Amino acid sequence: MALRRAASLLLRIRLRAPVLIPTPRTPNPLLLPPRRHFSQLPPPPVPASAAAASAAAAAVVEEAEEAFEAAKGTKDMLAAFSRLEAVMPPSDKRLALACIKLGQHLDSSGAADPSRVLALALRSLSILEAILNSTASTASHSDAASLAMALHLAGSASFDLSRFHDALSFLSRSLRLVSPLLPSSKDADDDDDAQGFDVRPVAHAVRLQLANVKTALGRREEALADMRACLELKESILPPGSRELGTAYRDLAEAYSTVLDFKEALPLCEKALELHESMLGKNSVEVAHDRRLLGVIYTGLEQHEQALQQNEMSQKVMKSWGVAGDELLHAEIDAANIKIALGKCDEAVTVLRNVSKQVEKDSEIRALVFISMAKALANQEKASDTKRCLEIACDILEKKELAAPDKVAEAYVEVSSLYEMVNEFDKAISLLKRSLGMLERIPQAQHMEGNVAARIGWLLLLTGKVSEAVPYLEDAVERMKDSFGPKHYGVGYVYNNLGAAYMEMDRPQSAAQMFALAKEVMDVSLGPHHSDTIEVCQSLANAYNTMGSYALAMEFQKRVVDSWRNHGPSARDELKEAIRLYEQIKIKAISFLSPENSAITLPEPQEKEVDSDSTRVAQQ
Repeated sequence: MALRRAASLLLRIRLRAPVLIPTPRTPNPLLLPPRRHFSQLPPPPVPASAAAASAAAAAVVEEAEEAFEAAKGTKDMLAAFSRLEAVMPPSDKRLALACIKLGQHLDSSGAADPSRVLALALRSLSILEAILNSTASTASHSDAASLAMALHLAGSASFDLSRFHDALSFLSRSLRLVSPLLPSSKDADDDDDAQGFDVRPVAHAVRLQLANVKTALGRREEALADMRACLELKESILPPGSRELGTAYRDLAEAYSTVLDFKEALPLCEKALELHESMLGKNSVEVAHDRRLLGVIYTGLEQHEQALQQNEMSQKVMKSWGVAGDELLHAEIDAANIKIALGKCDEAVTVLRNVSKQVEKDSEIRALVFISMAKALANQEKASDTKRCLEIACDILEKKELAAPDKVAEAYVEVSSLYEMVNEFDKAISLLKRSLGMLERIPQAQHMEGNVAARIGWLLLLTGKVSEAVPYLEDAVERMKDSFGPKHYGVGYVYNNLGAAYMEMDRPQSAAQMFALAKEVMDVSLGPHHSDTIEVCQSLANAYNTMGSYALAMEFQKRVVDSWRNHGPSARDELKEAIRLYEQIKIKAISFLSPENSAITLPEPQEKEVDSDSTRVAQQ
């Protein structure tokens, strides 16, 4: 919407009527300065008929422009555009702007073929680029903004055609054009007055579409950066306390929740709630949406009491407004899942049975009800009842694979985790492979592929199928790095599992490299004294011990000892075991030394962690 407003403003500036050319008169040679002619005859006078024809043509163009500006519906706009391109020169800038306006209308309507929108965008691009190349020294800000809008339109159409790399190229170029035109925060209003238009809505639309494209390519971390930039632009455009600004905070919080970054999501969602409560009151539907998301975030943070409180408040507001249907049912299923996490399984089952009575037999929500029911039963160690609920859920989901493949694939992942709880590992692996096959056909779900592949690899490793596990784990680590960045904690866990697989395959050198990479990631994402980071360090010491690199093994084992010691009395058993292993490595190292190399001394590990990088140590 913001982009269309910006486009309309630019179009109003550029699609104005041309100045009519006055009819020229025959010059009087006596009133003109002497002029040298290669011909003895004076230049011929311009015929009056040519001037009249020029004026008539200008009037026709003006009439066509006005008709195009006045057109509202798609049919009227297409007809007006046909008349406009018939009377206007093919390289006219006004025609390029008309292409942008029509393309944006077709793109926003969603009814047109994206190929047609792309053709309009490319036609506009060719005209505007030719004009800018010929007038590079005198090009104005509005010229650059017009080209940026054409590139955005081309990127949007390419995205709809699933040409994601083409879309990324168009949108990245658009961002490079529009970024220098953005006003500084201090003098934004003065810059707008000087330029005659506000380019920030254009930049917002470009950033938002870039986030969509990068999400489709699985580059979630980069997409989040673009969404953060979108929020900053909205903060500069919208007045303080705007309802739309509250929605923007909630959207970004939801995006962070999707990548399980609940700490970043929490303050954003709280800000959205604060804005909506101040503008709309505590019983508005927007507040209900905010509270439901807060419940999800608190669940992710394992603060289940607060999560249940927010969920119940959300349901109360929705019921007071008469909101019914799927949204309320999903909120009730969320409440049941929170109760399961709190150990209130009987209460959760009661809630789920009530929901199941309100939905159709083969509906997607009924499948979710049985999945949550299975979760409650699994926590009560009722394996046979759990399996029966999962079978019913899978029967429903199988019928929905074509209609909603993304939701079904995600549900299969949750079902597989419950089969894992009741030790049905083969069934769990089978469902995960089915889910992965579905996700690979959904471009927008690339961020989930790495997680599912990692899960398959871990289960195969757990069941002793090591050679089958390694390709899934190797694939998972590359996918997850692309989606979440190389320092995401999930990448560290996959590296750790790869190291364990290589140890099982008697490849300790490869294992040590993987454990070193895992420790490097976890040191950043979890901290060096997190229990999982310490376990990775222990695995690294074990790998060096197996290789016979006792000095390095002792160094990392000493780090394990120091880290468990920092945990205090709660880690007494872990500390005792770490000291035992350290002494064992030390004895083995001493016995390994022969009289010939007795001059070689084992350096006593330092009391504090050395600052050497784990990856460098692994390479040594």
